[in-house]
Amino acid sequence: MTQRHPHLLSLEQLRVRIEEGEIDTIIVAFTDMQGRLQGKRLHGQYFLDFVVEQGTEGCNYLLSVDVDMNTVDGYEMSSWDKGYGDMEFALDFDTIRLLTHLPATAMIQCDLVWLDHQPVVQSPRTILKAQLAKAADAGFTALAGTELEFILFDTTYEAAWSSGYQDLTPANQYNIDYSIVGTTRVEPLLRDIRNTMYAAGMNVEGAKGECNFGQHEIGFLYDEALVTADNHAVYKTAAKEIASAHGKALTFMAKYNEREGNSCHIHLSLRNTDGGIAFWDGDARTPTYDRFIAGILATMRDFTLLYAPNINSYKRFAGGSFAPTTVAWGLDNRTCAVRLVGKGPSARLENRVPGGDTNPYLALAAMMAGGLYGIDHELELEPEQTGNAYASDKPKVPTTLREARDAWHGSAIAREVFGDEVVDHYTNMADVELAAFDAAVTDWELRRTFERM
Repeated sequence: MTQRHPHLLSLEQLRVRIEEGEIDTIIVAFTDMQGRLQGKRLHGQYFLDFVVEQGTEGCNYLLSVDVDMNTVDGYEMSSWDKGYGDMEFALDFDTIRLLTHLPATAMIQCDLVWLDHQPVVQSPRTILKAQLAKAADAGFTALAGTELEFILFDTTYEAAWSSGYQDLTPANQYNIDYSIVGTTRVEPLLRDIRNTMYAAGMNVEGAKGECNFGQHEIGFLYDEALVTADNHAVYKTAAKEIASAHGKALTFMAKYNEREGNSCHIHLSLRNTDGGIAFWDGDARTPTYDRFIAGILATMRDFTLLYAPNINSYKRFAGGSFAPTTVAWGLDNRTCAVRLVGKGPSARLENRVPGGDTNPYLALAAMMAGGLYGIDHELELEPEQTGNAYASDKPKVPTTLREARDAWHGSAIAREVFGDEVVDHYTNMADVELAAFDAAVTDWELRRTFERM
């Protein structure tokens, strides 16, 4: 198993830093449905005197709102009729980290539980922990890494908002994939993000340019799946905050323009709980590995909503774009939804479906649920896809949020492995987004019809 990062703090280390005046602000945060960190800032001494023992709460509407934080109908767990009561932020003291880009600040991530201490099953972190618990019962531990891309602009977030996000100047004006010159131009920001994240308890690998103008990726070493999801959520928030401090703005949205979208390729492997390699034996894949892949493929269409949760997510799935359109697997084949890489201890699968807007907890939960379903049902792995998967006759990844929503809502497998409460909750999330989009008048419509129709 992986070792805890030495920069993560224990509760006692945090206590000392607060009492010595080094830390005066504690961010208590959880990850919401949209993958955003939500929570509150507490004064350090108040945190020690009251919150460590008594906990803290927040309104249960935080898992029942849209992106604009509007209360919406259709959620069973929270409504006006139920009075919008509280839920408890259950502190996970294994997640204490310094945020060196903010003055005298530390963060603790949380689970969400009801006031009777029962888990909020619709919470993304709880959904992932439930699948990891099933894996542990079957004798497995999951290791994962997320590769998250963003596009950087030479503007502030405020100016981008005021311009309607039109005519933004990218930080690089040409394709800088692997370009040292291209990354040097924005190295002050990239370096700041890398070093801040290392100080926050993440194992930083490095940074590289990508294909779209101003597009970059900062990579992190794999870790246990829950740790990776926690780190991913912190990184997305901190990267935006650091960019803002540099007078710049960056976006993780899946498809900002007609060029290459922002991906979030997810690498995943299993270890036996005794530390043994579950996916490899001698010179070949194990039956466990093949069944795990088969399960992910068998559930890919049903679970796409958890990989691609937004209207914009589906604009990324285009032929010849390095974003997958075909539900297939291949050996080191980037045209497939699932790419197998590595041998022996490094053997792992790469899920290429999620984009930069994915919620890491939900995406990893979907991969674990699908893979474990394949193991439990001893699914047979179909033949490898060779050549160009875009041109194959394999099943296709859903092309719209509505198609993914219907597949998820009607999936017997999803209801079996996640439960009706989770399926119905995230169906309603999709319904809310679809209704909002259907009611919106877009720039595309204005340009095509204002004068000419």
